[in-house]
Amino acid sequence: MERVNIRFLGCGDAFGSGGRFQTCVEVKTPKNRFLVDCGASSLIAMQRFGVDPNEIEMILLTHLHADHFGGIPFFLLDSQFIHRRENELVIAGPPRTKGG
Repeated sequence: MERVNIRFLGCGDAFGSGGRFQTCVEVKTPKNRFLVDCGASSLIAMQRFGVDPNEIEMILLTHLHADHFGGIPFFLLDSQFIHRRENELVIAGPPRTKGG
């Protein structure tokens, strides 16, 4: 049986009250590693919990509220200038989610 690990990196409200960070859930399977939602504080949470952004293959958005997708611009800037990402990153979500 393959093992799936789920880790809540952030589960706070829209303001990250109480230091809980905005919504960000890491899912790790034997074949994939992805995030469900990526709030504005997600990179900080990833750093705190030792998650390498380059190992994330996909970001899945549950809905288009800013506290669930607001970290994507920061994630992309970090990927380009800090971690020098070379792998493709898939971002998917509800019908109004569009790529460039």
